[in-house]
Amino acid sequence: MSENQLSHKIIGCAMKVHSELGPGLLESSYEACLYYELKNKGLGVIKQMALPLVYNDVKLEVGYRIDLLVENKIIVEVKAVDALNDVHLAQVLTYLKLSGCKIGLLINFNVSSLKDGIKRLANNFRE
Repeated sequence: MSENQLSHKIIGCAMKVHSELGPGLLESSYEACLYYELKNKGLGVIKQMALPLVYNDVKLEVGYRIDLLVENKIIVEVKAVDALNDVHLAQVLTYLKLSGCKIGLLINFNVSSLKDGIKRLANNFRE
């Protein structure tokens, strides 16, 4: 399955979760429900995956955690905030760079319409 097809499935699952729960809950609630929906679709999903930082050929465990990694291709960062800002975008871009994944979805569930809370980011970093 291509990253585009996979992104479409992930967004569909996120929309289902948002339509069931609405805005106003904790981030962990949305993450758990989205994880359930993705697994229910038969997708391979890892939640809260540790992501080390490699610096001068040394692997450093500095506490980075990917909310959801889907099919080892797409990073999903779940938020429940008043508004997404540049630091949220930078977080996902950093995760993309460190993981080598090409696509990240930043999804803010604390919106009245989920389409306003989804940002798709691409890894444009060169090795």
